[in-house]
Parts: sequence; structure tokens; C-alpha cells
Amino acid sequence: MSIRAAFALFLLCLSACRAEPEPSRFPRAHRPVAPIVSDSFSTEDARDRVGEAEVVMQLAGIAPGMSVADIGAGEGYYTVRLSPIVGPRGRVLAEDIVSKTRDRLAQRVQRENLDNVAVRLGQPADPKLPAKSFDRIFLVHMYHEVTQPYEFLWNLREGLKDGGLVIVVDADRPVKRHGMPPAQLMCEFDAIGLKPVRTSRLTGSDAYFAAFKVAGPRPDPSAIRPCEPKD
Repeated sequence: MSIRAAFALFLLCLSACRAEPEPSRFPRAHRPVAPIVSDSFSTEDARDRVGEAEVVMQLAGIAPGMSVADIGAGEGYYTVRLSPIVGPRGRVLAEDIVSKTRDRLAQRVQRENLDNVAVRLGQPADPKLPAKSFDRIFLVHMYHEVTQPYEFLWNLREGLKDGGLVIVVDADRPVKRHGMPPAQLMCEFDAIGLKPVRTSRLTGSDAYFAAFKVAGPRPDPSAIRPCEPKD
């Protein structure tokens, strides 16, 4: 091969390496996305004083033997409280997208001997949940940080068992203030075929609870119509 031909091949390969990634088939969020500022929503003592976890788990109908996913688990506040309720016949999958946070959570799970908990690293747009595996999927004080909400929910809903629920806890305030207006949440979930079955205000804060079920076919990504901001 001549030097000129070799150089031309090199340029071709270099161009391929620099090619733009294939654009997502999913619409972008037509609203702000809050940055991840901490792996801890609040101190655990402060959250315990409010009693949020007990109320949320009761509203979610958590029971022995269930399989539960805690997405965006952070330091594991909900993970360690779900574990004893689902018991030895149940399972908890705790997931975070930040590797250092995932590692600290894995150490905590090992330290506290939570044998029914598995910890894994997820991806921002795809938690990669095993299909039809979970009775409940928890999204607690994290949905406003999801950068690609439609793709994320499109992938996440496949992890639900028949009759399973997605459980959301978030604050009723603008996304830029690390909240998610309920109307915005309902619209985005509806776009992926997820319908609310129960909503409730949580006392002592601006937080709310919402439970969703699959109520329609998973749409083709190109057919998803993004919601306008409702802040």
C-alpha cells in the first residue's frame, strides 16, 4: 500500500472515530433538569422524625416476599428500611448511577448484613432492570434529576411485574428548586402509558406520594409527545 493510500485510510478511520453519536430516538425533556448535588436528600435522623419512609411504604403496600427496586438509592435510606419489611423471601435491588455512591452503599449493605439486598450501577437513561421482576419500583426524591425522562421511564416500566407499581416521592416545587410539579409528573408518566392509581400529600413537608401502574402499550419512541413545562 502506498503512503498516500495509507494516509487516506488513516483519515477515513479518524473521521469514523469522530463521527457524531446517533441521536436518541426519544424526545428531550422540554423542562429544566435538576443537577445531582448530593447522594443524600437529608439527614436520616431528620427524615425519621418526619416519618416519611413509614408512611410511604405503607401507602405503597410493601409486604413480606415482595421484590422491590430502589432507583437512585443514594446512601440507602429507603433500601435499609425496605429490606426488613420484604424479609428473607423478598428482594431489594438498590441502584445508583454514581459509582462512588454505589460503592458506599454496597459497603453499608455488607456492614449491616442485608442478605436480601443487591447493589448495582445503573445508567442515566436505563436502569436495566430484569423484565417483569418487581412488585414495586421506587423513585424517591430523584426523578427531577433524570436527564432523559422519557427514555428512562420507557425502559423502567418493563421491570414491573404484572400488577406492579412505580412509586414516586418528590417535592411540589419547581424543578430548578429540586422538585417536580405533580402535573408535570402526571403528564410525563402518561406519555409512556403509566397511569396514577393513588396520590397523597405527605404531612410535615411539601412532598407528595404517587403510585403508577402500566395502563397501556409501551409507545414507539418516535410517537412520544413531550410535555410542556408546568412549573
